Order: sequence, then structure tokens, then C-alpha cells
Amino acid sequence: MMKAIVIFDIDGVIRDVSNSYRRAIIDTVAYFTDNRYRPQMQDIDDLKAEGIWNNDWQASQELTYRYFESQGKNRQEINLNYEQIVDFFQSRYRGNDPDNWNGYITTEKLLVNQEYFQQLTNNNIGWGFFSGATRGSAEYILKQRLGLENPLLIAMEDAPSKPNPKGLFMTVELLEKPSTKENLTTVLYLGDTVADMKTISKAQSTQPQRQWLAVGVLPPHVHHDIELKESYSNRLQEAGAVIVMDNATDLISHFSALNIS
Repeated sequence: MMKAIVIFDIDGVIRDVSNSYRRAIIDTVAYFTDNRYRPQMQDIDDLKAEGIWNNDWQASQELTYRYFESQGKNRQEINLNYEQIVDFFQSRYRGNDPDNWNGYITTEKLLVNQEYFQQLTNNNIGWGFFSGATRGSAEYILKQRLGLENPLLIAMEDAPSKPNPKGLFMTVELLEKPSTKENLTTVLYLGDTVADMKTISKAQSTQPQRQWLAVGVLPPHVHHDIELKESYSNRLQEAGAVIVMDNATDLISHFSALNIS
């Protein structure tokens, strides 16, 4: 019997995407606004705080639309091509070699190590991943960089975008053995965005018979500024986080506070 199930978001929790995904958003918006607007980190944070922009391609498109709207244009006359946005974004994030990625993804700093997951297993904690990243991007970091063998993963291609909880349910379903389902093990979801926290709120309202806990993790780009860190933490708590941590690796030290023993 597992003590708990821990599901991880990947971006901002397992890897630092400040200079990869977020940099690709900035480049993409700049390109499609003819370099008239380069969003700052705070602009991206503010957009994601709305809780519905988990997909960074869509976030890039939305920031571009909003820039042109601020210049008095409407979306119909702008008529952005979403596929072109995706292609340009990927050319920055993955790079220009489809077989050997050479883009921003190769520079991502790991925020956990392989031993951390062994610690969870040793503590009888089930674990897996539910991410809005593409499967290729997620497996690149989990398998090639972290060295995890066959990590349990629900990615962008497998489920609707957060805060829809379907992907979370799918991950739990794969982790639980049929014989243990009647015990309804507590599920924790570690994420760094409002959408992640709202995913747990929706899971709780859909399946109230189980305990679902939203655990906020502060992404690396806010750590350097005390006020920004506090503001970001408050946003996660307002969205439903029962606790907010600096790093995913802090989780084990909080088990007693979360009544996991």
C-alpha cells in the first residue's frame, strides 16, 4: 500500500525553463510583432496567472494578439497563423536539427536528480509525471538528462490542457494497482503555475471521495527577488496550494505537515 501518490509537473519543477521555453515565448512574440514587443518575465507570469495559458504556443499567440490589440487593432485583422507560431517556437526551443536537438532545450538546468526519485520509492511513495510539454520534450529531460527508465508520463499529446484534470486522473490510474483503488490514496500534484493548482481544485470537485493536494513549487526565475517570490507564492496559494516550496526536493521534509507518514 503506497503512503501517497506524487505527480510532478515538469517545467519549472523538474527543469528550469527560464532560458528555454520562456525565452522561446519571448523570441516568438518579438518575431510576430516585428520586434516591436519583447515580453518580460513578469508579462508571462501575469498571463499564466490567469490559469488557462499552460500551452506555451498558445501563450505566445495570446501575447502577440494582446500587443496588437494595445495598438488599436482587432484579432480578425491580425489573423495570426497558429501553425507558423508553433514552427517558429519549436525552431528556437528544439533547434534546427530534428534528429539532434540543438536549441534552448539543451541548456535547461535540472532541478532534481535521479536519487530523489529513489528516495520517494524508498519511502513507499508512488510517483509519475503529468505535463503540458510535448512527449518528446518531456522524455528528453526525464530519460536522457535525468536517466529515468520508462518514467510514467502523461504529456501534451495524451490529455487536454490543464486545468482540465483528465491527465492527472490518467496518471493516477496508471500508478494504482486495481486491488488498492478502494483505499483512495492521497494524491499530491507539484506544479509552478496557477493552472497546476486549479487542476487539483477541479480534480477535488470531480472526485471528492479522494484527497487531492496542490503543492506549489516556486520556479527559479522568481528566487532572486524577495517581493516577486512572495507575490508568486501568494498567487499559488490563492489558486489552491496547501503549501509552497522553493524546490521539489523539499517535499519529503514536508510529509509530516501534509499528514503523510
